[in-house]
Amino acid sequence: MTLPDYKSFPDEFGLRHSEPPAPMLAIASVIVAMGLVAVGNGLLFAYIPVRLGADGFSPTWAGAILTGLSAGGMAGCLLTGPLVRRVGHARAFMAFGAMIILSNAAVAVGAHPLVWLAARALYGFAINGLFIVAQSWLNDAVENSIRGRVMAAFYVAYEVGLGLGSLSLQFIHLETAAAPMIGIIFAALSILPVGMTRLRPPKAPEKASVALVRAWKISPVGIAGMLAVGGLSMLVWGFAPIHATAIGFSQAEVATLLFAMPAGTLFMQIPLGWISDRTDRRLVIIATAVLVIIGGFAASSADGKSFALMLVIYLFWSGATESIYSLSSAHANDRAEKDDLVTLASTMLFSWSLSGTVVPAVATALMAVWGTDVFMYLAIVIAGIFSLFVAWRAVRTQPAESASSFPPMTAQAPLPVELAFTGDEPRPAANENRPEDES
Repeated sequence: MTLPDYKSFPDEFGLRHSEPPAPMLAIASVIVAMGLVAVGNGLLFAYIPVRLGADGFSPTWAGAILTGLSAGGMAGCLLTGPLVRRVGHARAFMAFGAMIILSNAAVAVGAHPLVWLAARALYGFAINGLFIVAQSWLNDAVENSIRGRVMAAFYVAYEVGLGLGSLSLQFIHLETAAAPMIGIIFAALSILPVGMTRLRPPKAPEKASVALVRAWKISPVGIAGMLAVGGLSMLVWGFAPIHATAIGFSQAEVATLLFAMPAGTLFMQIPLGWISDRTDRRLVIIATAVLVIIGGFAASSADGKSFALMLVIYLFWSGATESIYSLSSAHANDRAEKDDLVTLASTMLFSWSLSGTVVPAVATALMAVWGTDVFMYLAIVIAGIFSLFVAWRAVRTQPAESASSFPPMTAQAPLPVELAFTGDEPRPAANENRPEDES
């Protein structure tokens, strides 16, 4: 099934030609591409702290590299929009894929922390750009009736890819460049489905603006949730392999730990989302933040005693952490008017990125003084402050009516910054804003 070339249809009378739904095979090309790139990403995410530890580098280096990744991601969040407006979604996707290949190639040169810091900053820029492009492309292409299922498949595909990539570390020889080379292969493979897709390119994106004051007035809990979870996610996901390596977990154990954490995300979001659709979401957010606190204390109490116990704890801890992201996003959208969605999404994205940059930097500095387990206590403090704030808001204000069903999401994938089409809005004509028409 292919899309007709609407450029061949004259439009002298100003008529807009209705478009058929995008073929599922074309939609799947973007999902498959992100699943492929996730495999290499998951492998490199696990490989870098383990390789640094094996080569005798201080865990502080791994923390600094993680901070560089987050800083690059923040730049990607801010600069992806202008790039897409200039070259279009497909070309931007392929450019970001090339950046990931370059980043992995730099890692393959050898364990040079400063080189790796720059390489991972480039990776952070590229991966956030890929997510923004892919999500906004899918949101534009699919109808409302299937949007939830398509986005759920998107997040599941990426989470599964991350887990499989992390698990594959146990089969990698650390002293070789096998891990970054595999990352290069999967990044290259991810470009192919998008390079050959017939999926209609979206219109040029809206100019997303960051307006913290306005977004805070719309949803204080939503913005606070992004500020909390940006740091929490980078702590739990980023510092878990650093700490596990530092306390002597084997390469295979670190790989298994990072494989279990995405499973926890998928396992916990479904019941929490189902409950949040049927009650005040803020109560579910509070309960989830309390689970994060419990997970932090459990992780510190069982630290290094039993790998099997740590595996279970981190599965639930990471699942609760990631669920704050999707719950906060859903709550913010419940309170937003249609005209506020672009500003709200871009501001939440900026808040998430800011926290994801600052908190790892703080954790790295504290780790140099108090050890690698400091991330657990920092996560407890952040989740505690956040839960108290949400409880205060729940007492002061009435709950919002759920505007839509809960979307499964992960903090490893930034929010799209463009306004999704709704059923009562006309889609742009297929001959508008195609990449080849843009200068």
